[in-house]
This record gives sequence, structure tokens and C-alpha cells, in this order.
Amino acid sequence: MVDDAGVIAQAADALVAQKALGWFQGRMEFGPRALGARSILGDPRSPSMQKMLNLKVKYRESFRPFAPAVLREDVSDWFELNYDSPYMLLVAGVKPERRRAMTEEERKLFGIDKLNVPRSDIPAVTHVDYSARVQTVHRETNPQFHALLEAFKQRTGCAVLVNTSFNVRGEPIVCTPEDAFRCFMGSDIETLVIGNCVLHKEQQNPALRVDYKHAFELD
Repeated sequence: MVDDAGVIAQAADALVAQKALGWFQGRMEFGPRALGARSILGDPRSPSMQKMLNLKVKYRESFRPFAPAVLREDVSDWFELNYDSPYMLLVAGVKPERRRAMTEEERKLFGIDKLNVPRSDIPAVTHVDYSARVQTVHRETNPQFHALLEAFKQRTGCAVLVNTSFNVRGEPIVCTPEDAFRCFMGSDIETLVIGNCVLHKEQQNPALRVDYKHAFELD
């Protein structure tokens, strides 16, 4: 067990180290999106994060897009949006100055190779058309998730995180701590935060591993 400040610091450090983070806090979300209560989080700046989360955590096609969670006060620095979008339902373009133009050689690529070309400073949450489905995170309604984003920003200058639902393909979003631990041990999530408990995969009993990868027929 660690105190509140320790939770934020350890979680932010894991994200900066490019680790997939299981984040389980408070009451569960109600609705179609994971909003920072039952979420898997990652560093959006990483060009390999989208593929890693899809293949090794969600066990689905590598090209599936993820959505960004961003500090509400910083949303217009990253996206063509200056409205509240707390439920991850609004789509906006990544700011032009954050985008990356493809080279002539990259334009000649085809299929998955072209999809894998980084499109912006936050490639893990940027779709091929430079859009993203944005969640704005507010200090008043989600202070702990907001604090994590602030800590990540302090370390990296980036006020954005990859935010996807805490589950593997074929299963519903985790509800209980037991669900979260089972998903943690059945995927390549490397760090798990449940309340004020921080768990690291390398410190767990290998006998508790669960084989999710072959549990469901692939699409």
C-alpha cells in the first residue's frame, strides 16, 4: 500500500517507462466508454504503443485505434476542440502543428505498412485522417485521474494518455478487484493500480498466470 501521492508518482513513472498500466479506481463507469475508473492507460507518444496494446493486451488486430484522455485545460493545445467532452463522444482533429507529414516513400506504402506510419506527436491516438475521439478530464469530477495526467505532463510535457477499456477481447470490462487482477495476469499489462495498491508483473507468482491469448477465437 502507498499513499495517494505515491500512487500517482508510481503510475506516472510506469507510463513514462512505456509500460501498459491497468488503472482501477473508485466506482465503475456507466456507459459506452472507459473514463478513468476501469481503464488501461499508455503513453500516446510511443509509435509502438497502439500495436502493443492491441496485440499483447487486447488480443485483437494491431491497427485498431485508441482514444486520448487529455487535461481539459490543455485540450486545445493538442486537438481542434475547445469544448468539454467528458464522455469520450466527440471527435476532433489533432492540431496541425502536432501532425507529422508523411514522406514520399511513406506515401507509397500500402495497407498495414501505411497504417503504421506515425501521423503526429501522439501517434497511438491519431487516426489515419488525423482525428481522435477525445475525452477531456476535469479536476472537479475525476481528481485522481486528472492528477495522473498532470504528473505525466510534468514528466513529459504531454497532457495526453491512451485510454482504453480495462478488459481483453471477448470479456466485459472488469468490475471487481479480482477481475482486474485476473486480466492483469492474463495479459501483458505490466503494472496494475487498484486503489492505493500498486502491483508489478515481475513481482507476481508466475503460477497465477492466465492464458487469455488462446481463450477466444480471433476475429
